[in-house]
Amino acid sequence: MCLLSVEHFGLSILTENSRLHDDTEVNKGGEGFNLFRFPSSPIHSIMPSISPTHPEVAIAVFGELDSDSTAGSLKPRRRRRRRKKKEVSAEQKLASKYVHEWAFGCSEPCDSSVSRVLFELHSHSKFSDGFLSPAALVERAHRNGVKVLALTDHDTMAGIPEAIEAAQKFNMRIIPGVEISAVHCPGAERGEQEPLHILAYYGCYGPSMCEELEDLLANIRAGRYVRAQEMLVKLEKLKMTLKWEDVVNTAGKGVAPGRVHVARVMVEAGYVENLKQAFSRYLYDDGPAYAKGTEPSAKYVVQLIHRSGGIATLAHPWALKNPVSVIESLKADGLHAVEVFRSSGKLAGFSNLADTYELLKLGGSDYHGRETGDESDLGSVYLPVLDVFKFLKLACPIWCGAKTNILRRFMEDSSHESMEKIMELHKLDYHHGCPSFACCGKDCFGLCLLSSLQTSEEIQNVELQNIRFKLADTVISNLDSR
Repeated sequence: MCLLSVEHFGLSILTENSRLHDDTEVNKGGEGFNLFRFPSSPIHSIMPSISPTHPEVAIAVFGELDSDSTAGSLKPRRRRRRRKKKEVSAEQKLASKYVHEWAFGCSEPCDSSVSRVLFELHSHSKFSDGFLSPAALVERAHRNGVKVLALTDHDTMAGIPEAIEAAQKFNMRIIPGVEISAVHCPGAERGEQEPLHILAYYGCYGPSMCEELEDLLANIRAGRYVRAQEMLVKLEKLKMTLKWEDVVNTAGKGVAPGRVHVARVMVEAGYVENLKQAFSRYLYDDGPAYAKGTEPSAKYVVQLIHRSGGIATLAHPWALKNPVSVIESLKADGLHAVEVFRSSGKLAGFSNLADTYELLKLGGSDYHGRETGDESDLGSVYLPVLDVFKFLKLACPIWCGAKTNILRRFMEDSSHESMEKIMELHKLDYHHGCPSFACCGKDCFGLCLLSSLQTSEEIQNVELQNIRFKLADTVISNLDSR
């Protein structure tokens, strides 16, 4: 191996077959080339833009050699950059403390620089188009470090009770949610309608107008059956025959079939290789096998979420054709938030839109459990603590009002059916002829009555606290009379 050094030019000349030490750093045009990744590589294969003046010679600029360096010896130079630890602002510390207290129900101060509460605000179970049961979903979220999970199945809240029960084992908190299918109607013509999804987040007692919301969701689910059948008709015309019972069985008992269930049957029948191919070729919006459902207007959905004590959030706006028009219109209807965070980070364009229309910035993985490697996992979306804080500061008073309305209705109706409903709501088992339960006392029962964690807004709400104790008296009286 030949190595010549011309020190006053700061050059070293190496033959084509020369090898550099793995740790040697070569500078070309101010850029560093760390050869650690290219062990035993010819120099000109790493620096192809440098043309040797001789077919067997390549020139590399190293800068001045150390005074004690000799020809053939180069001192490895390593750059070590020390990352400065970001200082936590006073605002972030207060926000972290509030979020921590809400999630765990403790007033102990926490070190906001190390104590992080991971929120997952967009997930699906097998009660809609997910692959996991709510319990399995909660367990996976726990393994991924999630402390607060919102279950947001499509057009149903049937999986919430199972999720709440499973979360108790892991000391996790569940936000009851639902992703409602809707259409944006900027014009009167059918062709101008754009399908979209609105996420609704509720407090621990769910929506205060549950009957109206459930009627809406039931109508949407009924339309899904008609829609899926229309998809099969279109696929039949495309020479892809699917059996209706296969689609229904794939969806599961009581689950309204959606596009993903049709896609899964297409994969099983061998018409497509995977779900992604089924959607990209046939089932995408306005695709050859796409069919519209009976979705309500987005305006009505947002207003209903408002009336029922929820937080209305526009889901995945990047999938919309006219996101600016949709956001502007729904903001006027009462939209609270928009998803701007994904596993890859914050989407600057939609973050700016949220700022423009004064909307909260949220996000989630939209996890379905497909195990295909092409979707974000639970807990993979990082929500800054200040954005979580703003979300909770807006949501908690709204959820507190919804809880007050729910308990007020129970207090006004002290029937046996009403008592059973509230027992179920608070996760308390009612055992006929169990005197020990009735003798636990008003104070103890009052604590059990609202077994979920109370927020500072709820504790400070005088009306809510009065209703709690009046309702406790009513329930205990009913128990005593039995």
